[in-house]
Amino acid sequence: MNLIDYSTSAWSVLPPLLALLLAIFTRRVIISLSIGIIAGALMLNNANVTNSIIYLKNTILSLVYSENRLNSNNINIILFLILLGILTALFSISGSNQAFASWVKNHIKGKREAKLMAASLVFFTFIDDYFHSLAVGAIARPVTDKFKVSRAKLAYILDSTAAPMCVLMPISSWGAYIITLVAGLLATYGITGYSPLGAFMTMSAMNLYAIFSIIMVFLVAYYSLDFGPMRRFEQQALLMTESINLNIDQNTEGKVRNLILPIVVLIIGTVTMMMITGNQALAENKKTFDILGAFENTTVGISLVVGGISSLITASVLIMIDKKINIKEYASIYIIGAKSMSGAILILFFAWTINGIVADIQTGKYLSSLVADTINPIFLPVILFILGSFMAFSTGTSWGTFGIMLPIAAAMATNTDPSLLLPSLSAVMAGAVCGDHCSPISDTTILSSTGAQCNHMVHVTSQLPYALVVATTTAIGYLILGLTKSALLSFITTGSLLAIFIIIVKSKQNKNS
Repeated sequence: MNLIDYSTSAWSVLPPLLALLLAIFTRRVIISLSIGIIAGALMLNNANVTNSIIYLKNTILSLVYSENRLNSNNINIILFLILLGILTALFSISGSNQAFASWVKNHIKGKREAKLMAASLVFFTFIDDYFHSLAVGAIARPVTDKFKVSRAKLAYILDSTAAPMCVLMPISSWGAYIITLVAGLLATYGITGYSPLGAFMTMSAMNLYAIFSIIMVFLVAYYSLDFGPMRRFEQQALLMTESINLNIDQNTEGKVRNLILPIVVLIIGTVTMMMITGNQALAENKKTFDILGAFENTTVGISLVVGGISSLITASVLIMIDKKINIKEYASIYIIGAKSMSGAILILFFAWTINGIVADIQTGKYLSSLVADTINPIFLPVILFILGSFMAFSTGTSWGTFGIMLPIAAAMATNTDPSLLLPSLSAVMAGAVCGDHCSPISDTTILSSTGAQCNHMVHVTSQLPYALVVATTTAIGYLILGLTKSALLSFITTGSLLAIFIIIVKSKQNKNS
């Protein structure tokens, strides 16, 4: 099937932009994505309805089956979501959620500590953003519910610590992927002053958006900085705690171990499987084992499933030992838990579909072409940050933005001012995470709202003001970086501007209280 080439046309932006605007203004995610998908299919097939239907059928089918084999990555992510739904249901019926929340209440004395606890868990779960959003959501949700922290605030904490921490850490699925890309770029341009890992660590130190997003989360948690839609959701949470949408009776006599042990097994099982699959890939390529190499070549999907199954078995054994439920009730929990994830899975399928259409319509290639070679080098970092943000926002993928924009940034920097190479690459990394945060069709955004069991568009709209504040200060920081070539000065500028904003918001809150 011959598709129309939109790589040089502004029309390539229409399908994702249409879906995004409709989702934001109508809050009807599925309908909005459907309209964007249909518009893209018709555009690619010159408005031929028959060809468009065939194209959509093939695109949707490829989500689970392509190139004569199952699409194992997508299937494994769906399986993991179902496993997590069943785990959540088991935690509820066994009373372990309530027991954990009661236990924590004796150690965590207030709302502030509950939020800080949820944010701090990222230092243990930074290996992958999917894993962080879902696992930490399961751990923190009963605690934040107990202290009447809104699900919107929890979703913000999950989302704004997941990708930012993963993109900064070399020992993560994100870090390994970026290091691989950077290694190729250093070889292409004959740069020997940095090792790939050394270049990555230098870039991470200049990744202003990721660093200050994490700092912002802790400041928001500590000072209860509620502005924009988040203020309303936090006020609502004080009046009533949202309940998990499961049609089961919750046991109030559970044991803390029934939650802690399955979560520990989930973490250990996932990390171990990531090492095993990564090592297998290295062995196939006749390479020796190392941790970074394992993370670079790991298979995240199957690792999550193995961790999820191990955790589910552990939870089931503990429940059977305690004799909390009979076999009939236990079987019904599987159905209830799986159904609880149906909404998230449906949104994820639609997001994957429109991401495929965005790739075919070449939105990323068109956006990258907007950066002209005649740009003044001092504006290069800030322009790459803005363009990377818009590309990730439009396409819903940080990794796709990395793949497209990092080579472009490297070429532009080496041809204009080689000293701006690493700052330019860092600006792309920051922009990709920023756009990913703001995008309703991003996997991480969807899974963060799933982990918090928060309405998807409630999460998108309540997080957006926080993301835009950090993005604005980051853009100014990258402008300073281009002007002065001083990473320290750009860091201080960004931090100072963010501090001023926080002081203003806090003073207004104090006046209104």
